[in-house]
Amino acid sequence: MDDVVNAFVPGPRVRIPGRAGGPLSGLSFAAKDLFDVAGVPTGGGNHDWAKFNPVPERHGWAVQTLLDAGAELVGKTITDEVSLGILGENAFDGTPTNTAAPDRVPGGSSSGSAAAVAAGICDTALGTDTGGSVRVPASFCGLYGIRPTHGRVDTTGMLPQAPSSDTTGWFARNAQTFAKVSTVMLGEAPGPLPTKLLVAVDAFGFADPEVSEALKPMVERLGRIVGDVREEILAPQGLSVWARAQRTLQPVEAWATFQPWVESANPRMAFSVVAALLTGAQMPAADRAWAAMMRLEARGRLRHLLPPGTILCLPTTPFPAPLRGLSQPVLQTVKDRISCLCAQGGLTGSPQVSLPGATVKGAPVGLSIIGGRGTDAALIAVAQAMEAAA
Repeated sequence: MDDVVNAFVPGPRVRIPGRAGGPLSGLSFAAKDLFDVAGVPTGGGNHDWAKFNPVPERHGWAVQTLLDAGAELVGKTITDEVSLGILGENAFDGTPTNTAAPDRVPGGSSSGSAAAVAAGICDTALGTDTGGSVRVPASFCGLYGIRPTHGRVDTTGMLPQAPSSDTTGWFARNAQTFAKVSTVMLGEAPGPLPTKLLVAVDAFGFADPEVSEALKPMVERLGRIVGDVREEILAPQGLSVWARAQRTLQPVEAWATFQPWVESANPRMAFSVVAALLTGAQMPAADRAWAAMMRLEARGRLRHLLPPGTILCLPTTPFPAPLRGLSQPVLQTVKDRISCLCAQGGLTGSPQVSLPGATVKGAPVGLSIIGGRGTDAALIAVAQAMEAAA
């Protein structure tokens, strides 16, 4: 299918057939341009990255796993520069079109992957999620998207950003495809369903009122599926405090990852990307120590809230996708608010799935479910049950 939404990396599109007879035979997938494909440069969303890094000789683990399961690779997709973005606007390759809301951004940094799936160009697509880069575009584009338990999915052959938060994720338009792909990627079939649901009242209070109202029917449906529902506070210290901790730790690791390249290659970069790297380079040691302690507190909070059989729900994003082309000062506030609802992923490493099904003024917003570490398969089962009950 033609790339009518600017989802794919410019130039000839790579295509590789999947293994015949696999469980994903007949499905197609795309890979964010952070994943290695043998013989194809990994661009990382920056035109100078591939010039200073060798062409990979083998596929990344996630790409190889989907090919071995029978899915056909149909191209590599646009990403925010070196995954340092959350809205999907790339100064080099442009902004993929969000078919669910064409005047709005698709969300990033897995923007091309989400746009390709939303447009029906492929059935599923690989993304990465460090600070929200699968969850946010899933919400903005009306897709299923997963950030697995940190460390659950092999990230070999995936360009890193902040390794203590980096994960491989994926998108789908429907729960059936989402479950098939998840079974392959996780090596585990969906289930069992949880028996207790926590509603994060601080997160719903933080979201725009229109978003919380739009998600109510989904929360009610989720409550009927699970059965036992109660309200809870996700972050007693404050959602903004957890976000500050993630915005402290992540840039420091990103600078450590990209410092050798930046110092040796002096690459061309968008202002926002340079600013993020400089933030990490100049982060005081006292701030890093505080953030590391807050990460421990956040992990302890999630262990307390999410024993076996319990999940928690919250809005994936506090608002629908922002309009395209907003100014940098406006975008900074937007990014900060998004991080308040996404920070728990990088801080705690818990699995999270964004479920589609609600809109605000015609633009999608997602409902997220979070489980204890290692309960990814239960969240996939909830996704299936939610679609069946719709």
